[in-house]
Amino acid sequence: MKIAALQMQSATGDVRDNLNHIERAAVEAARAGAKLLITPELCVTGYGAGPEIISLAEPCDGDQIKALQAVSSSHHIAIVAGFAERAVADVYNSAAFIDGFKEPAIYRKSHLYGDYEKSLFKPSKPENCIVEMEGLKFGLLICYDVEFPENVRRLALGGVDAILVPTALPAGPSGSFIANHMIQVRAFENQIFIAYVNHAGADARFTFAGNSRIAAPDGSLIASSDDTAEHLLFADIEPAIFAASIGDNPYLKDVTPL
Repeated sequence: MKIAALQMQSATGDVRDNLNHIERAAVEAARAGAKLLITPELCVTGYGAGPEIISLAEPCDGDQIKALQAVSSSHHIAIVAGFAERAVADVYNSAAFIDGFKEPAIYRKSHLYGDYEKSLFKPSKPENCIVEMEGLKFGLLICYDVEFPENVRRLALGGVDAILVPTALPAGPSGSFIANHMIQVRAFENQIFIAYVNHAGADARFTFAGNSRIAAPDGSLIASSDDTAEHLLFADIEPAIFAASIGDNPYLKDVTPL
């Protein structure tokens, strides 16, 4: 399956502009043959919108998700989008897997990063969110979640072929290490694909690292951005191509439960 990853310059606090931006990318990705488009963490509101995120948060059956469902259905492409999810009195940093007008799969971030996120969101209990599409199983994580190997291993043991990770990775030495080393190691040590999709540019609060990556089970990069500009990346998710790597490195088969 061909997938697309949008390293996106979000408009802070402008939901309508961001939804239109996602639709333009969906059109381009679908024309290129992609069946799935992945966008960054909180891209619907903009990551750096601060307390305004609380007022922009919507339930998973709200207008934002309905608009994305319409885009997905119209252009025949599934979409993963980061949004602020309101659930009664709580707000979660969430990602929705949207496939037309089917009920969306919702993943809530379990590991909040820093005082900024902790001041805005409630953390979720770690859990597997796995969806199936065209014979492949996709798991969802958000940003900091992927930096905890337990989260990735749990999904890998759940049988996923790939993990989709909307992120808001900031610029700096640690961000460079995560993008340039950790994502490929996570893919290799679990023998799965990982799509790690970051913001482009900067907003009023944060400067982002860019450097979106799609890593393969053998640890290679099959798509990547080496800068902070906006890009639409494409990669083919074909587990059979990496059967030799999976056979040579049977970590999931040989792991001894603690």
